[in-house]
Amino acid sequence: MTRIIDFYFLALKVAIALLLAAMIVLVFGNVILRYAFNQGITTSEELSRVFFVWLTFLGAVVAMREHGHLGVDSLLKRLPPRSARIAVLLGQGLMLIATWLMISGSWTQTLINLPAGMPATGISMGWFYGAGLAFGIPTFLIILWDMFQVATGRIDLATAQLVRDSEEEIAHPDAAATASGATKA
Repeated sequence: MTRIIDFYFLALKVAIALLLAAMIVLVFGNVILRYAFNQGITTSEELSRVFFVWLTFLGAVVAMREHGHLGVDSLLKRLPPRSARIAVLLGQGLMLIATWLMISGSWTQTLINLPAGMPATGISMGWFYGAGLAFGIPTFLIILWDMFQVATGRIDLATAQLVRDSEEEIAHPDAAATASGATKA
C-alpha cells in the first residue's frame, strides 16, 4: 500500500512539472508570437490559467503530505503532551471541516459547470472546478491519517514537525534545523 501511495505522489510531482513546463511554453510562445509576428495563440491564456490552478492545487496536496505548509507550533511545544494532542486533534478536525466544505463546493461547482464551455477553448468549465476535488479528496484522507496517528500516539508531538516555521525550513530542512539548534543552544 505504501508503494502505491508513494507512486501516486510521484505521479503528482510529475504532473506538476509537466503543467509548469506547459505553462512556460504557452506563455513564452505567446509573448514571442505577439512581439515578433503581432499574433498570438488565443487559447494560450486560458490554458495557462487552468494549468496554473491545477498546479497550485496539486502542489498543495504534495505539501500537505510532506507537512510543508507554513504554520506556528510554538504553543504546542509548550503544552503538556495530553493538551497538545487535544489541540492538534481539534485543529485537524477544523481542517477536516474546511476540506469537506472545499470538496462539497467543488463538487457542486463542477456539476453546475460541466455543460458550460470556456470561451476560447470550449473545454468544459468542470475541469477548472474539478481541481478543488483533486485537492480536497487526498487532503481529507491525509488529515484523517494524521489524526489517526496523533490519536493512537504513533506521532510523538514533542518531536514531530507537523508544520514549518519558516520558508527556509522548506527550502533547506537540514540547514534550518542546524541554525535553529544553534540559536537554542
